[in-house]
Amino acid sequence: MTKIFLVLCFLSLAASGFAHASIKKQDIKVFDLKKGDISLKVTNLGATILSLVLPDKNGKLGDVILEYRSLKDYINSTAYFGATVGRVANRIGGAQFTLNGIHYKLIANEGNNTLHGGKIGFTHVLWKVKKYQREGPNPSITFMHYSPDGDEGFPGDLLATVTYTLYGKNKLSIIMKAKALNKATPVNLVNHAYWNLGGHNSGNILHEQVQIFGSKITLVDSHLIPTGEFAHVKGTPYDFLKPHTVGSRIKQLSATRGYDVNYAIDGEKGKKINRAAIVFDKMSGRAMEIWTNAPGVQFYTGNYVENVKGKDGAVYQPHAGLCLETQAFPDSVNHPDFPSTIVNPGEEYKHYMFFKFSTKAPHGFS
Repeated sequence: MTKIFLVLCFLSLAASGFAHASIKKQDIKVFDLKKGDISLKVTNLGATILSLVLPDKNGKLGDVILEYRSLKDYINSTAYFGATVGRVANRIGGAQFTLNGIHYKLIANEGNNTLHGGKIGFTHVLWKVKKYQREGPNPSITFMHYSPDGDEGFPGDLLATVTYTLYGKNKLSIIMKAKALNKATPVNLVNHAYWNLGGHNSGNILHEQVQIFGSKITLVDSHLIPTGEFAHVKGTPYDFLKPHTVGSRIKQLSATRGYDVNYAIDGEKGKKINRAAIVFDKMSGRAMEIWTNAPGVQFYTGNYVENVKGKDGAVYQPHAGLCLETQAFPDSVNHPDFPSTIVNPGEEYKHYMFFKFSTKAPHGFS
């Protein structure tokens, strides 16, 4: 017991050394993975994806991930470009919840609500590199982060890992795990990459075709907090059960400037991994399929990205990229009927994301 206590004390001191205010540019490191025609760059700041380079239908390589102009821009970033988001991604209404009879008040960073884990969360901290295999048949890197009891108001010590792996032919896996060390706590880790399959600097994604395998969305109030009710998407602007271009009905969503909604993934009974979405860019020929074990996927069209200076001289505007964040449902901790996000001591949280890239139109796309 004493040994465990000393380890936690050490981790707590290490975590405090990685605090947001103390991050220096020289502490931020970049790591690359390459397999065949696909190459990935990530950083220890927020266990963040910086770039993903893929061939188009003509074999020309292009970067399909939005990225800030410089690494220092990530320290105070608000768009979460490519970041690992936690301890609980998306929104928690009123920045509070009750668990096992104890009421917890969190750090509010979006009005009265908590967004993406709080002011610092898991995005604006340095993660430790646990394992890095740059070459070989399956290049991969694993980042680790210790979140102490009371971090942003959340209960208990939590140890989280994120592993990026290139495998097969043009495939990427992101595996997120977390262990609650001494108290029950909610966990919902998410990758917040902004995708533009035409290339990060090719303009907006309104022409890209999207299919989402979710027939229901979680209804929200004016602050984007779930009401606990669901709505069928059929016949609405949210209906992507068959492929549609992003921009075909986006003007009907003027209140939110675009899509920012959680879909309940339909899934197949008995299957742990289900297809969440497909994206196809006809001009480049690039296609992306996303598979996951998560119950939901947040579709966000970069509605509030404006005049953001990106890499290679790009300046990103609204709809420069789209996010498909596989996840637990937003505000699950305040909705007992939603799939639970609670991880108890001795249990392990696991979130799997599998991305398959190709240069041909998927079935049903044109």
